[in-house]
Amino acid sequence: MINAYLSNGSVSELTPDKPEFLLPDDVVWIDLHHPTSAEDQFVEQLLSISIPTRDELKDIEPSSRLYAENGALYMTGSLVWRADSKDSKLTDVAFILTADRLVTVRYADPKSFSLFVAALGRAPEETCNGRTLLAHLLETIADRTAEIMETVVSRVDHLATDIFRERTERRPPKFLESKLAEIAEVHRLVGKVRDSLGSLSRLLTFLQNASVIQMDEDVRKLCATVAQDVATLSEHASFVAGNIAFLLDASLGLINVEQNAIIKIFSIASVVFLPPTLVASIYGMNFQHMPELSWQLGYPLALFAMVLSAIIPFFFFRWKGWL
Repeated sequence: MINAYLSNGSVSELTPDKPEFLLPDDVVWIDLHHPTSAEDQFVEQLLSISIPTRDELKDIEPSSRLYAENGALYMTGSLVWRADSKDSKLTDVAFILTADRLVTVRYADPKSFSLFVAALGRAPEETCNGRTLLAHLLETIADRTAEIMETVVSRVDHLATDIFRERTERRPPKFLESKLAEIAEVHRLVGKVRDSLGSLSRLLTFLQNASVIQMDEDVRKLCATVAQDVATLSEHASFVAGNIAFLLDASLGLINVEQNAIIKIFSIASVVFLPPTLVASIYGMNFQHMPELSWQLGYPLALFAMVLSAIIPFFFFRWKGWL
């Protein structure tokens, strides 16, 4: 699908079924959303530029993600997609900046694009051009990333509260194990945010050094501001990743403590019942000459000895603080 956005904020859909179609001069942004090969060729003919394919967007070589060709700037950034679900992903988006137009190629629907489109109509028409749109789109992407980080911080706070909360009753079975799964999910999301921020940082550095941006003072300042925001978010994401690593270590430590407590109970129980077992074993032997077997009180005395030999270790462990 090809959406053409005009300088007044209106949008129209372009179709490649008109070979002689001429692009209006007031089109400032062309958004290719899941484009087909025919749509790619159609835009290439309209703008006389090359449109990267889906496989080319996945190229991780810096020289293939940031370059200039035939007067156009080609930039590929990785954006966080489906951050609100349990299956967050990174999607590569191409930003192509020509003299007066912005072209984006994407095969996903990051929320930052819908937010930017919703606010597009409020931009002044006289200042609406490809450079300004690209700067504001990157600003929206940074704002959306900050929103994702706020959600992550809130989730980390809730996890910390659940893990370290003082409890008057025992935790449900597999409670900490379920928290480990949540921690892994949040850690995965933060990892993708950090990868995205790293990609955006490289993109903004390349963009700020371009002559077309250097000549536009307002756009240059906005790009510098967005670059600073991205750097700050990167530092914040590193800090949050450290907190998540602490929660992971703490959860594993608490699981070990609970397991050690269970093992300690079994160990103490075995030690407590060892002396009574010894007494029962002695008087369970079938030797012919055992004086105690002929005692009238032999059986009650044996039971008393077994109980006493169990009580003494129990209170000894209590006195030592092992129970």
